[in-house]
Amino acid sequence: MKNSIVFFTLFIFCVSCATPTVVNVIGPNDNELTCKELNAEIALANKYADEAQEAKKMDKPHNISALLFFLPGYGITLKNIEEATKAARERAVHLNKIKEKKNC
Repeated sequence: MKNSIVFFTLFIFCVSCATPTVVNVIGPNDNELTCKELNAEIALANKYADEAQEAKKMDKPHNISALLFFLPGYGITLKNIEEATKAARERAVHLNKIKEKKNC
């Protein structure tokens, strides 16, 4: 019984924090990408930004768990979401500048 309670507590603790993907703004081979590859990378960066914003919604289980069981986890989650969103948007801007230089 005691092990079940410990396991359940650890499980709730682990799922209470969302971890959206934080992308690198500048990739090592960005300048070597073709126009088609740049478009795909921009779409991927925008997808990551959308996923991060989706994780911010209060109807998500990790946010509800964080509020109920681990309040500091909710603050950490929000900080991580903002960081992921900012990085994804900056990557899209960076790739669009490369597209302009290549006249895509």
